[in-house]
Amino acid sequence: MNWGCIKNMKKIVLQNEPNYESKLNSFTHQEQAVEFAKDLDYAAIFHEQGLGKTKIALDIALYWLSKKDIDTVLIVTKKGLVKNWQEETKVHSYLHPKVLNNNRNSNFYVFNSATRLIITNFETISLEKSRFKLFLKSRNVGVIIDESAKLKNPDSKLVQDFFELSPMFLRKIIMTGTPVANRPYDIWAQIYFLDNGSSLGKDFKEFKKRADLSNKLSEDIKKRQDFEIFIASIFEKINDFTIRETKKSAKLSLPDKFYHDIWTMFTEKQKEMYDELKEKLIIEIKSGKNKKIDDASPILKRILRLEQITSNPKILNEDIDFISGKEIELNSLVKEIINREEKVIIWTNYIYNVDYFCKKYEKYNAVKISGSMTMEERNESVRKFKTKDVKVLIATPQSAKEGLTLTVANNAIFYDRGFSLDDYLQAQDRIHRISQTKECNIYNIMIRGSIDEWIHKLLLSKEKAASLVQNDISLNEYEDIADYSYDKLIKKILEIEE
Repeated sequence: MNWGCIKNMKKIVLQNEPNYESKLNSFTHQEQAVEFAKDLDYAAIFHEQGLGKTKIALDIALYWLSKKDIDTVLIVTKKGLVKNWQEETKVHSYLHPKVLNNNRNSNFYVFNSATRLIITNFETISLEKSRFKLFLKSRNVGVIIDESAKLKNPDSKLVQDFFELSPMFLRKIIMTGTPVANRPYDIWAQIYFLDNGSSLGKDFKEFKKRADLSNKLSEDIKKRQDFEIFIASIFEKINDFTIRETKKSAKLSLPDKFYHDIWTMFTEKQKEMYDELKEKLIIEIKSGKNKKIDDASPILKRILRLEQITSNPKILNEDIDFISGKEIELNSLVKEIINREEKVIIWTNYIYNVDYFCKKYEKYNAVKISGSMTMEERNESVRKFKTKDVKVLIATPQSAKEGLTLTVANNAIFYDRGFSLDDYLQAQDRIHRISQTKECNIYNIMIRGSIDEWIHKLLLSKEKAASLVQNDISLNEYEDIADYSYDKLIKKILEIEE
């Protein structure tokens, strides 16, 4: 559909139009992405994290606004990234964006202003859906959705609201470095927002059924083959409007990134605590009707209490007098990194750990970022971390995995990990991105014979499947490296007979 033929002139005209030139030059891969997407009715930019998608988006916005069909560009991002977009807009352009947020009174003035660029967050789209409908009737709007994996669940009210508004946008672009945020079927809703099911179909349940990285794949060769062929076909179906670059394919001159898996053992009392809880879970699983164990299992939350003990037993009981075997390894590793005169980010899923280790590493002037902090407090931690004297940052992926460039550090330690592939990939690439000058080290600290082994195996399997969906590897390459043994592994760890 050529919307330009339907709406070929701006609905608002300014007496003094802004300067639509970009302030800074682009890398080659950024120029190619802009050229690919700028004239399409809709496009997906799935460049790997750290390749400067913000610059690509702003250059497309400037191009759109310099033409006659778009008079307003709407950028939608996560709440915590709005300020980052405001700052990046100043760096790369001469535009002065306005912000829509949860203040409906101030939003009234934004909706009725003649601004060319508006930045908002996902939740505000739902909050202001009625006014957005009126706004989109009165303007020719192009939308750019940052971190579009936020739209992965088509059954949520948020995503349904985006589906409802989708036909009213003149042009649409989605962007994320992790379109397969956790499972191959995560990509469906993002693409549906763009094309209303033209490429991946209108039936999500059927798509999910065929693209599910399920436990059954370890036992059924036919199901495995069907799964692999299906997910390998996804990128071909969206290829006409999708562009994907990795750091390798973009030939970006970045320092190497090295992975280090550090395996350790339980401390004695920690092992006793772990085994006691494990026995209770085994009894519960064996006596229950639902014995399915994966990251969608109802019993999973109880299983992940084992991960809390593995990570730091004090999470469950602050008064205990022993520590995790992981903490011993962490202490040694942090000391080694500081002695190299380098900085380090420690990633953990638990706010308790963030506070615990921030206090523990006071001698290194440690700072922290977690969901319990305000955005001002988080920004202040980032500012301090970029100064000379602060050597350690402790953070949860949920609060700091996106939008931050933390290349003052070249070491990332995953003290514990959940089963979210998006959390893991996004968090590690806070340090491995444009402006990094040192070799980067990614450390995974894990305990042998614990739930860590299953999480590690599951994340690797998810990452390989995501690579196939995103066309980073071929079907033949995937068949050589695919591993579906995570189902058998969790049963072995929990000592459950086949």
